[in-house]
Amino acid sequence: MPKADKRGINDINDAKKDILKSDPSMIRVTLLAGQNCVLSGLSAAIEFFNLCNLLLPHIHKEVRAPYFFTEIVTPDGRPVSSFGQIRIDPSRSIHEIQRTDLILIPSFQPSVDGVLDKATPLIEWIERHYRHNAKIGAISGGVLILAETGLLNGKIATTNWLFLRQFESRYPEVRLRPQQILTEECGLMCTASNNFTVDMCTYFIKQIGLDEMAAKFSKGLMLEPKWQHQSPWMIFDIQKKHNDSQILKAQLWMEKNFAGIASIDPIAEKTGISPRHFKRRFKRATGDSPLGYLQRLRVEAAKHLLETTEETVNEITWRVGYEDINSFRRLFKRLTGLCPKEYRQRFSQTADLYL
Repeated sequence: MPKADKRGINDINDAKKDILKSDPSMIRVTLLAGQNCVLSGLSAAIEFFNLCNLLLPHIHKEVRAPYFFTEIVTPDGRPVSSFGQIRIDPSRSIHEIQRTDLILIPSFQPSVDGVLDKATPLIEWIERHYRHNAKIGAISGGVLILAETGLLNGKIATTNWLFLRQFESRYPEVRLRPQQILTEECGLMCTASNNFTVDMCTYFIKQIGLDEMAAKFSKGLMLEPKWQHQSPWMIFDIQKKHNDSQILKAQLWMEKNFAGIASIDPIAEKTGISPRHFKRRFKRATGDSPLGYLQRLRVEAAKHLLETTEETVNEITWRVGYEDINSFRRLFKRLTGLCPKEYRQRFSQTADLYL
């Protein structure tokens, strides 16, 4: 970086520190960045809080502007590259932060493992600020970093469905709610996707007493307050990475014949295992019961037909192996959070875009 540019960035950072000294009542938002972090979550939060600063004086006359102070930090204060190879120049290192009101942890791609392997100083930093009443917000894969601190043990959390198996295996003490878009308990906020970072920020400003601002943002930014589930986006993660060859054989047969399966016992017979033992082994190998696995296969097939064809819901119900349409609708809504018609309206690839 040219010296003039670097000096300019330092001048901006010094000016920010002066603002904090002159107004200790300001709400401080610290955005953590690291190598291969997903920048969209951080940038959405920065834009959100700066928009708050712009509009807040018009809503709450007694509030001074700016009210929110945002800054990006890295573990060592050095620049990093985002997942999209965009250079991020932090204000300072995490160790220079004396006090903050909110720490935002982004997601990382293609994996968060590299951060977790070197996370000890980061974990201690998050724990210290949490003990001093800072709220913590974690986005998607960033929830694994928050879980690594142990602060989520015994508490509810969510993360993106792509990280579910890794999360459940590594953090069994966390009360994971994978269907939920946003969770919060004891000042620990989690969201399942970068797309819902603004929803989490809106929840935060509501928590600190800015209810009217939160309501106006929800309307102005066209947020969907009742949209609480990530189930419609989830794709059944078929677990085949196990060493039980007989169960794998059963899985492959079920995938090809799911529409015609009347009961589980004949599948056990095909593998040469007693039905009772088959069910235990299947659950141990895949994480699902045979019946749950079959239901998920059928719902995935139905989702595909709803997205790509104009067949009626009744026709699709019969094609995937159900005769009772009401039972199928209840199952579909339980697994996706939407009824079949709502799912088609949201995800259909054949829908007229101009309707």
